[in-house]
Amino acid sequence: MSIKQIVSNDSPVLSRADVPGKRHLFNQHNLAAFRQGIEQSLQLVSHRLAAVSQPFSGVLPQELAPAFAGIDLDQAVGDHAAVLAELATLYLDDAVYFHHPRYVAHLNCPVLLPAIMAELILSAVNSSLDTWDQSAGGTFIEQKLIDWTLGRIGLGPAADGVFTSGGTQSNLMALLLARDSHCARQTGGNVKLHGLPADFGRLRILCSSASHFSVQKSAALLGLGYDAVISVPCDAQQRMDSAALAQEIARCHADNLQPIAVVATAGTTDFGSIDPLTAIAALCRQHGIWLHVDAAYGGALLVSPQYRHWLAGIEQADSVTVDYHKSFFQPVSCSAFFARDRRHFAHVTCHADYLNPLSAAQEGTPNLVNKSLQTTRRFDALKLWLTLRSMGADEIGAMFDHVIELTRQAYATLRGDAALQFAAAPQLSTLVFRFVPQQALPDAVLDAANVYIRKAIFRSGQAVIAGTKVAGRQYLKFTLLNPETTLDDLLAIVGLIKHHGQHYLAGQRDAQAATAFSA
Repeated sequence: MSIKQIVSNDSPVLSRADVPGKRHLFNQHNLAAFRQGIEQSLQLVSHRLAAVSQPFSGVLPQELAPAFAGIDLDQAVGDHAAVLAELATLYLDDAVYFHHPRYVAHLNCPVLLPAIMAELILSAVNSSLDTWDQSAGGTFIEQKLIDWTLGRIGLGPAADGVFTSGGTQSNLMALLLARDSHCARQTGGNVKLHGLPADFGRLRILCSSASHFSVQKSAALLGLGYDAVISVPCDAQQRMDSAALAQEIARCHADNLQPIAVVATAGTTDFGSIDPLTAIAALCRQHGIWLHVDAAYGGALLVSPQYRHWLAGIEQADSVTVDYHKSFFQPVSCSAFFARDRRHFAHVTCHADYLNPLSAAQEGTPNLVNKSLQTTRRFDALKLWLTLRSMGADEIGAMFDHVIELTRQAYATLRGDAALQFAAAPQLSTLVFRFVPQQALPDAVLDAANVYIRKAIFRSGQAVIAGTKVAGRQYLKFTLLNPETTLDDLLAIVGLIKHHGQHYLAGQRDAQAATAFSA
């Protein structure tokens, strides 16, 4: 019986010629269109990058929003050229360009060419790294990179890891494993099956006052709440005070509380400070507490020719976070989580017959979803793979060393400037300081001036800097991750800071004078 005889007269036989949208599909039939689209897109990006003279246009949200108001997403614009022209207006003209040497705001890095080539390949093939039957060789590439990083960390032969979306997800995984392994060890309970124990309100997580906000966020997501996080004071270098940590652990025990994890940071977001990992590890071993090291920022010290010793003690951790999309110069997202004992990944393993049946694990099929919070997952590992295969680990480390040295030079040059007050000496590649004019002014006025400076510079688009608070006071921040940024660039930005700071104070004086005159 033919297909036509099987299908009713009211249902015409579908053929490949009838496929809607077929000319837009990525396949062997549309390679010419694919090549043309890539070339047009490359021309657009190349033209825009060549025209970039500053890191930002200075556009305000209320100025850009109207451009989106009349867009009807139900209607196509037209050909690819028209779509790209619209994109240039809506996005590229006002994008924040991290590759520009005067972008010194957040932990955003310029990216390496091999990684961009990898983005093209992985997006086109569109592998999903959850199961072997969706990724094949991609599974082994990711696992090889996990094993390579574990070797650099030194967690031992029982360790394992998985790529994640970023440091926040990695830190969540660390605290989930710490919580569930603690409950299993102390009570024999299985949180995955039966939920939290009745006394879960006693569980506590300790981290420094300079640690990442994802610790508190994770505590909330894990059902423990912000109140479960104990903030440990820092020393003058913004590192966790290990003596204060010992006191907090003792206080927990005296109050019948259960410390389940200590989060040490190797590269805090504001200061780049590295907690005393060896001392903290000793305390954790003494008290049987899970040690997680958040090395999202400082992870590239693993490949540093000069400063690898700054991570001494990381090999004693129970888990580690590394963000390759920070100091390894990879496009977002590209991050990983590592655990000393691979058996702990059982806390996030759930078998489904349609995806990763238990029988597949028993047969030895490497389904990476068994150790991930995500199911569908991009092949982000390919970016780091092509980077390492193209330029090697030492060159990446040398790039990070370069920005560390630039930060030291900038601090040595600027610390004597009477108009700048530094919060701390740098450790990695951040500088935290505030504008302070020579005349004595109330802290509230200085805070307002520094808020104004950051906004005024962002509005100008000539540079992009960050802001933060230290001991309740408003500060400015340079985060240096671009090897092409120079000391001259930083001095030029400091010139902008002084200009806008004096402009703000002059406006305040004029306003006060006008008020006095009218009175």
